[in-house]
Amino acid sequence: MAPEQFAREHWARRPLLTRAEDTGNSFTDLLDLPAVDELLSRRGLRTPFLRIAKDGAVVDAKRFTTSGGAGAEIADQVSSDAVLRLFADGSTVVLQGLHRLWPPLIEFADQLAADLGHPTQVNAYITPPSSQGFSPHYDVHDVFVLQVAGEKHWTIHEPVLPDPLRTQPWGDRAAEVAAAAGRPPVIDAVLRPGDALYLPRGFLHSAEALGEISAHLTVGIHSVTRWAAAESALDLVRTLAAEDRELRGSLPLGLDLGRPDSVRDDVAAVIAGLQEWLGRVDPTEVADRLRERTWAQVRPEPVAPLAQSTAAAALGPATVLRVRRRLRCSLRDAADGRVTLLAGRRTHTFPGRVRAALAELLDAGELKVGDLPGLDPEERLTLARRLVTESIATVPDAELPATGVPR
Repeated sequence: MAPEQFAREHWARRPLLTRAEDTGNSFTDLLDLPAVDELLSRRGLRTPFLRIAKDGAVVDAKRFTTSGGAGAEIADQVSSDAVLRLFADGSTVVLQGLHRLWPPLIEFADQLAADLGHPTQVNAYITPPSSQGFSPHYDVHDVFVLQVAGEKHWTIHEPVLPDPLRTQPWGDRAAEVAAAAGRPPVIDAVLRPGDALYLPRGFLHSAEALGEISAHLTVGIHSVTRWAAAESALDLVRTLAAEDRELRGSLPLGLDLGRPDSVRDDVAAVIAGLQEWLGRVDPTEVADRLRERTWAQVRPEPVAPLAQSTAAAALGPATVLRVRRRLRCSLRDAADGRVTLLAGRRTHTFPGRVRAALAELLDAGELKVGDLPGLDPEERLTLARRLVTESIATVPDAELPATGVPR
C-alpha cells in the first residue's frame, strides 16, 4: 500500500491487517527468539525494561528480579532462572523500550519516527503456548503489531472512547471495555510470522498464543495531537497572563470558598481575562512549543563519543562532515545579528558570520570542512570542531586507534 493511501484510509481511522504472503515480509531481522533469550540472560536487563503478566494481571517485579552479584549489587536486575519458571508456568514476557536496547530496533524505530513525524517506541511480547497475557484493553497510542514467531489469535473491537489521550487509560473505563469486548469484533484473525496489524489508538484488542511460543513486536506511535497543540497554547497563555495585574489580584477578604456564588463574579472576570489573553496567542509560537515537545522525544542517530572526539581533534580541510542523521534542524536569525540553530531538543547560538556555512551544510547534508563557505581556514576548523563535539555533525569514517584508546 502506498503511504499516501495508508494516510488517507487508515491512519488514526481504521485497523489494517496485512499478510506476509502479500508482502514477502519477515521481521526476524529486527528480533527473533534467540535474541529474546540473549536479552533475558546476558544483557543485564533491569526493570522497567522487563514486565511479566499472567491471566491479565501484572506480576510483581520482585518475583523475577534480584541482585546482579559481586560488583553489580543492584537489586532490580532480571533473574533469568526466575523468568524461566514464570514463563514455563504460562506467563507472558514483555520486553519494554527495545528501541533503546536492541541495535536493529534502535535504527528501525528512530528512522520510523523520522519518516512518520511522530515519536515511536518498541516493545516485544513473548507468550508461551496457549496462553493469554493481557485481557481486552486499548492503548493510548497507535500501534503496529509485527508477528515475529509462532501464531497468535487477535480479537479487535470498536473503541469505547475514540482517540483517547494519555490521561485517559483503559483502566478508567474497565467496565465499558469488558462490555464492548463481548460484542462482535471488527477483526478476528490469527497472525503468523511476517503478518502486520495496524491499530489506531482506542481500538480494543486481546491476543492469545496458539500451539507454540508466540512473539510479536508492538511498535507504538505516540501521535502528535491537536490536544498537544491545545496544551502548548494553554502553557503559553499561563506564561503571558502572569503579566496581567488584574489576574494576579487577591480575592476578597473573608471569602467563603464553600459558597461558590460568593466568588462567581471574580471567577467570571478571570475566565474573561484568560479568553482575552488566548486571543493574543501567536499560532506560530504555539507551533514552536509543540515542536520543542515533539523533537525532545525523537532520538537522532547515536554517536560514538570516543571515535567522534578523536576525529574532532584531528579535523582538517579534507575531513567530511555529515549532519547527524535524523537530527531535526532549523536555522533562525536572531535580533542581535547572531544565528540560532534548533537541533533536536537543544538550541545552539552562533555568530552571524557562520550562517552561510551552516545553511550550506544543512542543505547539502554532507560537506568537507574546507568547503564551508564564507569563513577563513581557522574559522572553518573552529566551527567544524564545535559541530562535532556538540553532536550536530559527525565524521562518517571516524575510527579509534588500533589500540582502542584515544591518543
